[in-house]
Amino acid sequence: MRRVLVVKTGRTLSSLIARRGDSDAWIADALGMDPASLDVVPVFEGAALPDPGDVAGVVITGSPAMVSERAPWSVRTAAWLERAADRTPVFGICYGHQLLAEALGGRAGPNPRGREMGTVEVELLPEAAEDLLFSATPRRIRAHTTHLETVLELPAGARVLARSESDRYHAVAFAPRVWGVQFHPEFDADVMRTYLTERREVLRSEGRDPDAMINDTEECDESRALLRRFAELVADVPLSRRRTASGRPG
Repeated sequence: MRRVLVVKTGRTLSSLIARRGDSDAWIADALGMDPASLDVVPVFEGAALPDPGDVAGVVITGSPAMVSERAPWSVRTAAWLERAADRTPVFGICYGHQLLAEALGGRAGPNPRGREMGTVEVELLPEAAEDLLFSATPRRIRAHTTHLETVLELPAGARVLARSESDRYHAVAFAPRVWGVQFHPEFDADVMRTYLTERREVLRSEGRDPDAMINDTEECDESRALLRRFAELVADVPLSRRRTASGRPG
């Protein structure tokens, strides 16, 4: 039986791991799945990935690393994702979103608008209304963010589904069943506040008010629901119905 694979690209803050576990556990919770039912592969530690055809779906985590650094493990993972996108539903988060863009022919790098962090408003674009994953999502949602890099150039055929004031590619459909989001649907308000607290001095040095950002943090149920919807799509779509970006059966 095929299982959902979590491609783990790094660890979260040590203070959160001690208190809440790592991001793969949060992803399992948001998917509505028992963590024991997922296969977690820490690629940042050099772990090997399975044949893409052996997994039901893929979620790629965020990371403290930068895609633009092109670490050997990241380059290997991008090559694997290029193959996986032809046959397997994929959902990339933050680093995973950027890595998907690079794997499929786009480019990621430093965000020209600088750091985006905190609970922000994300606007869905008209394309989202017809999208398999996003069609039930409200036109405007709140989402948790923390990133310095972003998708700078889209691969051919990619469709932009959402944007924010600081990022024009906040959600992208890279193929019919391959999505990336720059925000963190696996975060809850406690996780976001912890990140803001730990980055307090950096934020102040950038002329921002971390206390106001912490006070503005709230639960983001609509963005979190995307992971549950992805889990439902993975469960409901037989392999024979999955299609490649070209529209051919995978």
